[in-house]
Amino acid sequence: MTGPWPRRRFLGVSGAVVGGGLLASALGGPALADADPWRTADKIRRRVRPPRFPHHRVRVTDFGAKGDGTTDCSRAFDAAIKACARRGGGHVVVPPGRYLTGPIRLRSHIDLHVEEGATIAFSTDPAKYPPVYTRWQGIECYNYSPFIYAYEARNIAITGKGTLDGQASNTAWWPWSGSATYGWKPGDPQQGPDWTLLQQWADQGVPVADRVLGSGHYLRPNMIQPYKCENVLVEGVTIVNSPMWEIHPVLSRTVLVRDVTVDSHGPNNDGCDPESCTDVVITGSTFDTGDDCIAIKAGRNADGRRVNVPSRNILVEGCEFRDGHGGVTIGSEMTGGVSSVFARNLRMTSPNLNSCLRLKTNSMRGGYIHDVHMKDVEVGQLAVAAIQIDFYYDEGPGHPYNPSVSGIHVENVHVGTTKYVLDMRGYPDAPIKDVTLAHCRFDKATATDIVENVQGLVLTDVTVNGSPVGAPA
Repeated sequence: MTGPWPRRRFLGVSGAVVGGGLLASALGGPALADADPWRTADKIRRRVRPPRFPHHRVRVTDFGAKGDGTTDCSRAFDAAIKACARRGGGHVVVPPGRYLTGPIRLRSHIDLHVEEGATIAFSTDPAKYPPVYTRWQGIECYNYSPFIYAYEARNIAITGKGTLDGQASNTAWWPWSGSATYGWKPGDPQQGPDWTLLQQWADQGVPVADRVLGSGHYLRPNMIQPYKCENVLVEGVTIVNSPMWEIHPVLSRTVLVRDVTVDSHGPNNDGCDPESCTDVVITGSTFDTGDDCIAIKAGRNADGRRVNVPSRNILVEGCEFRDGHGGVTIGSEMTGGVSSVFARNLRMTSPNLNSCLRLKTNSMRGGYIHDVHMKDVEVGQLAVAAIQIDFYYDEGPGHPYNPSVSGIHVENVHVGTTKYVLDMRGYPDAPIKDVTLAHCRFDKATATDIVENVQGLVLTDVTVNGSPVGAPA
């Protein structure tokens, strides 16, 4: 076998076509999109600019913070941010040292600047984190405050070359996942009952104000969460040891994540999860994570349909991906819909990185994923698949809300080693539509691809295991 697309597999694919663009068009499949989508990506990049701040600067040490790693600096951070806000905003500076604190609440026009040599170490005491209005895995509720949180704020930033340390470990936060891998032992508390309860509340239409968790419950907080914010910048910092999702903007507009390093390998340790956001750029960043590196989301199931806000106009460029479940991922919480996603100039490699482009959904999510574009990606090694589109994730089929996935375009991708090139499974009554690959090379693929219920698969100038992939006889 010269490649993982034998004739028997293609005959089972609805509308599969391999060959040149003219042939694809003549047979009803979509030709590869021209440069127009990337002009749209350029427009997103120009629109998403970093916020500007007044020149006013205050240092947290002027308000009693001590960088000794043991003094509780919570009041000092709060006082410094409030004092800066009263002056119309500016920069709240964290000088070198290790500063222990509880949650930090950002206000409009505030840049939290963590200088090189400075570490903000967040307390592992759950009592320090009172409930706030948040989303937990796509469902709105009141839960433990994210470590850095903002609500309905404009022009906010977290910048600098310092470190944000969540101090999560197999003895703090991570055991709540219920996994023995992360320190949980039989008889210990874990998130399962609370997660079931939250989903039941959402399905039953319980008002968000009555979905109060936090103290006495076990749903881990996020690391950074701007909620309903506008003009957000996260730049330069290194994030380690997060309880779960690291950078999680929700229902926000104009978000720039730039030159960030995420190195956190705990459970559900996604790197960056823009959820129900518009105009997001993630650039120049490095992700080494315990879950998806980047995961674009838009709410979950009944609660996602209630809120019904999509994610759109997302650009990922110039990033590096190491460990993780997926490099660029969409879902599985995508009920409000995801569209106009662009990813370019990326580098990926790790035996612990499952997929390059990963889309995951099911018949409980509903919603849509449309117009996803990826190009110019260099991948050394993957554990599972270059392109993965999975309608059987989590709840799977048999529920009343089939998803719609179409317009997935990949070009100029080079993969050294992978198990599958394509792992794509739609439903018979809701097929995946219009997937194109062009000018792609897969040096070593070790297994026959899975391509089920796909309409309009177009391959142009694609080689696998050293051989061009041609049309079946």
